Amino acid sequence: MHLLDPKLIVETIGLFGTSFIVFAESGLFFGFFLPGDSLLFSAGLIASQGHMNILLLLFLAFISAVFGDNVGYFTGNRLGKRLFAKEDSWIFKKSYIEKTEAFFKKYGKKSVILARFIPIIRTFTPILAGAGKMEYRTFITFNIIGGFLWTWGIILSGFFLGSFFPATEKYLTPIIIVVIIISFIPAVFEIVKNNLQKK
Repeated sequence: MHLLDPKLIVETIGLFGTSFIVFAESGLFFGFFLPGDSLLFSAGLIASQGHMNILLLLFLAFISAVFGDNVGYFTGNRLGKRLFAKEDSWIFKKSYIEKTEAFFKKYGKKSVILARFIPIIRTFTPILAGAGKMEYRTFITFNIIGGFLWTWGIILSGFFLGSFFPATEKYLTPIIIVVIIISFIPAVFEIVKNNLQKK
């Protein structure tokens, strides 16, 4: 079984380990490779089977996501562009920063919410918000909204699917692929709307 299999991760590290991964992916520089969407969905599915407290999971995941973004914001605010002088390595590419920066410039404040649903960009957006000196009151407002929609939306999707269809676990891999595709919908909708407005 693959080391980054989200169900294996959740079953191995439990509630607090899952919360830490949500925190790390939300704002730590090295957290971009972690499987946030599929991890939250798997945790919701496992909670539906009684192996995890759903209310505690929702609360801790939300707090971890918001706190992680705050760490990213203050890291970017303190270190600024020095963070982006880092050379390419086997795990980090400058293109990650460039793509996030283009996304951030295009959608401004809304990017803090939209980025929640896009892997890699999710990690670097709060760092760029801090480096770009976005007003903290604005950042924290959008951070809370985005963190809530992302964590509760995906966890409850897994929880209710597992509750109504107990055999869901057998088809976890294709379901997770669908969840990841669906998680891109808010950002795709915003991109399409933005392009239509320009025309």
